[in-house]
Amino acid sequence: MTDALDTVFAALADPTRRTILAMLLEDDMAVTDVAEPFDISLAAISKHLTILTRAGLISQDKRGRVKWCKLEPDAMRAASVWMQGFGQFTPVDLDDFEKFLEAELGD
Repeated sequence: MTDALDTVFAALADPTRRTILAMLLEDDMAVTDVAEPFDISLAAISKHLTILTRAGLISQDKRGRVKWCKLEPDAMRAASVWMQGFGQFTPVDLDDFEKFLEAELGD
């Protein structure tokens, strides 16, 4: 459990990865579409996507020649449960989390 939790928090620690998760809140996206708004290489985006996939925060599948990314919001459940153990945090409501990300990212 601890290794999985560490992996999720490490993935969430990067602002580029958090932005990618916010983008995927809307819908599944092709890797090239995910990369479009960033001023970094496609290889760098692929590394970010690999980290998010290993953390279970997204899944990737190939549809024809295109690789697609999909948000897997249940992966944050373990992090939410862990934070609740301190009694200072309320459960993560995914709708509220979406609003928080939109506010933080200025959408």
